Amino acid sequence: MTSRTFRCYRCVDALMVKNGRTMSGKQRYLCKKCKSTRVEKYIYNAYKADINKQIILLTREGLGIRSTARVLGISPTTLLKRIISIANGIVRPVISKGKVYEVDELRIFIGSKKRLVWIVYALERENRKIAGFYVGTRTNKTLKVVLETLRLSDAERIYTDGLRNYKYLIGKKVHKVIRFGTNHIERLNLNLRIHLKRLNRRTICYSKSLVLLNAVLKIYFWG
Repeated sequence: MTSRTFRCYRCVDALMVKNGRTMSGKQRYLCKKCKSTRVEKYIYNAYKADINKQIILLTREGLGIRSTARVLGISPTTLLKRIISIANGIVRPVISKGKVYEVDELRIFIGSKKRLVWIVYALERENRKIAGFYVGTRTNKTLKVVLETLRLSDAERIYTDGLRNYKYLIGKKVHKVIRFGTNHIERLNLNLRIHLKRLNRRTICYSKSLVLLNAVLKIYFWG
């Protein structure tokens, strides 16, 4: 492959030209458009152009950190950094106004099975997309983070389960607690438990880091 046909994987159409060699003697290429550099063929898998897409795919399929690292042939430390980097680059979707939402919470562990936390999130009923989520202790403060987002979006209606905390945090005009009112989000709870190993019940798997858990959830919901 020559510089005439070697194109930048970021700019797609931009041609790359030769730009010296690495310490190991490999040809380095430079993109004239974005000024990024790369070599024609990397030995370490972490430098492959499609590695981030593979990480997203395997993360959403529920593989753990060590399992994903083994499949991709990279170190767990590198994988952890990549997951956080990918999550930081994901833009939260714009929330539509005047929609109907379902809100629920999941109880999980962080660090050890003695440290219980909640994953609180809101599901837009019409398109089944996640409007927002937050991981925190079992307090009204954790619930408020997600509910404030829905308040600013002028939610038409918010369905929840019978948790009494919601009665004090959501206006009576929009708050509804009825049978089958949270069917969609309850089903998503099941999907989360099945797809993400760190959320499985009765297992030795759990998240050791709040930062990593937030990153994995962001990839699963919006990646």
